[in-house]
Amino acid sequence: MAQPSESSLSNADHRDKMRAWKDEQDAKVRARQIRRGVVIVNEGDGKGKSTAAFGMAIRAAGHGQRVGIVQFIKGTWKTGERAALSRFSEIDLVVAGDGFTWNTQNREQDIASARRGLTRAIEMVERSRGESPRYDLVVLDELNIAVGYGYLPVPEVVELLRNKPRELSIVVTGRGAKPEIIEVADTVTRMVAVKHAFEAGIRARKGVDF
Repeated sequence: MAQPSESSLSNADHRDKMRAWKDEQDAKVRARQIRRGVVIVNEGDGKGKSTAAFGMAIRAAGHGQRVGIVQFIKGTWKTGERAALSRFSEIDLVVAGDGFTWNTQNREQDIASARRGLTRAIEMVERSRGESPRYDLVVLDELNIAVGYGYLPVPEVVELLRNKPRELSIVVTGRGAKPEIIEVADTVTRMVAVKHAFEAGIRARKGVDF
């Protein structure tokens, strides 16, 4: 027999259904007993990987937590997120990239920039140890791209993520996440491109794309 649709339920039936659903969700929450920071990877060819990570940074800052952000690949051009994030005293933002590879056209320079970024990322992670950790959240924006181009060795990045302080959370963004990075992560979200305005000839828009 087919189940009644939500729209056909009476208010009492809907309330009973939601109450049962709440009990189920509450039981799931109680069953999760582990408390520690997590490694999150936002990857895929869809829009929103960095945007989601910056949203988490703002959320953490809203809770009074300290956030460190290292931007790989992306250059020093003015973006809305950089201007917005600079307004938060809780957020430290480091721009390590020199721009997209088709702009720099210099592999040695790109590798050196990626290495500087990783050095800063390691510093942030190490400063998050001990009784007075500097950061609660570290965002490594476009790190997957730097690794995918071979600018940084996969084992070194995996080691950084695997040996993070227990309470620190790390977010890694960028398309093409290596299997080893996905393996070490706790949460992985793959953004899938269904449609994109750029493919229809629409230029990137301030406040939406940068």
